[in-house]
Amino acid sequence: MKQSVSLITLGVADYERAKAFYEALGWSVSRDIEETAFFQANGVVLVLWGREKLAEDSGIADDGASWSGIALAHNVASRDEVDAVVEQARTVGATVTREPAETFYGGYAGVFRDLDGHAWEIAHNPGFGLADDGSVILS
Repeated sequence: MKQSVSLITLGVADYERAKAFYEALGWSVSRDIEETAFFQANGVVLVLWGREKLAEDSGIADDGASWSGIALAHNVASRDEVDAVVEQARTVGATVTREPAETFYGGYAGVFRDLDGHAWEIAHNPGFGLADDGSVILS
């Protein structure tokens, strides 16, 4: 697995309120799709998404104690790479919470929790470009 973080997704209780908060801080939304806001932040993208939706999509119960409401994402160039990275994580002790599969946005992704319970989505999103260093390109 290449050492990179592509997206940081924050699960939020009130999407419109959270988006307005970040905009009030001077952040500009690069994409706003299906109540999901994407903010380009140098080589990383900050994403705001409903906490319940993020928990369900990650295959994790939102019980407040073991689910932090944050998912880290590592975007890759192909579906095969998604499969390989998820399997590599499983091999070294991660718990796979969502097996790699087609996504609602036309991509392919799987989710695992690291040894401390942090959720990582490994995704191939044909709607995003990837720079040579693995950074997501939203434009």
